[in-house]
Amino acid sequence: MAEDQDHDHLVATMTGGMAPTPASFTGSDRLRADGRPRGDFRDGLRRIPDARNAATVLTTAALPALVVWVAISIAHPVAWMAAVPAMALAQNRLFILHHEAAHRLLFSSRSVNDLVGITLIGWLTFGTGSHGYRLGHINHHRDEFGPDEPDFLLYSFYPITGASMRRKLRRDATGVSAFRIVRPRFRRLGDARHRRLTLKFLTGQVLIAAAFAAAGHPWLYLFLWVVPWVFVYQVLNRLRAISEHGGMTRSDDRRRTSRHVRQTLLARTVIAPCNVGYHLAHHVDMTVPWRALPRLHRALVEDGYLTDDLVWPSYRELWRAQRSRPA
Repeated sequence: MAEDQDHDHLVATMTGGMAPTPASFTGSDRLRADGRPRGDFRDGLRRIPDARNAATVLTTAALPALVVWVAISIAHPVAWMAAVPAMALAQNRLFILHHEAAHRLLFSSRSVNDLVGITLIGWLTFGTGSHGYRLGHINHHRDEFGPDEPDFLLYSFYPITGASMRRKLRRDATGVSAFRIVRPRFRRLGDARHRRLTLKFLTGQVLIAAAFAAAGHPWLYLFLWVVPWVFVYQVLNRLRAISEHGGMTRSDDRRRTSRHVRQTLLARTVIAPCNVGYHLAHHVDMTVPWRALPRLHRALVEDGYLTDDLVWPSYRELWRAQRSRPA
């Protein structure tokens, strides 16, 4: 009981600075009162298009190779500099597919889903290929801002001051955040399970480095794989995460825990690939695959669950509001 009270205090004092008070919604023919789809509409949304997703996995996995090939072919300083953020965008897209697999929605076969999305993509993109992320992320969905929320501090205290926002982004852009992510892998090495996961992490990176070496450019592993993840991807990850939940709060109403930002081609390319920007719809029903999220979103709007006042017109305007607290 005391722990519950302590967490309630944290929620009350650290969250909710940007959480709206939505109008009541009683449901519709397609939606329950909490926004979840029902009946035939729900069943149609939950179909996983395996062939299309396989094509997406293949093209996304090919993006890093394409970035490297273009940079090597042009061999100009401008091309090398442009390749770094381009690789970070490719890594971001790979992570979103890993996120989809964590929900077991990438492929309808659980074994294929886990092999491709968790064991391979999750392993090679600076992970261990284990189910640790999936288990923590499910806690995030079960009770956003609850006691088991893995990213409680990441979403807390918004709006913040401009100086605070700059400090956070500076930590991301200078490698501090990446260091804090990697550092725990080299602690508690006396624990057999932790040591095994660390060895898997290192093995994955050795394989990536070996691929660069086999292509005749071993030094590009650092410049076009490690550097983008350390200095650019961390910025993208924070900006996306705080746009999804920064300033929101714990609630049974998903409109108070998650938000929707209007999706544009630029947003889908840079910040929110593979429809992850339809984040309120994703939290309303986490069993809906990414390709069907726009359809669920439209139903949420058309049936009155998601009203205009709850939609942010752009990421830029949202981030500006998130750093609006006076110094």
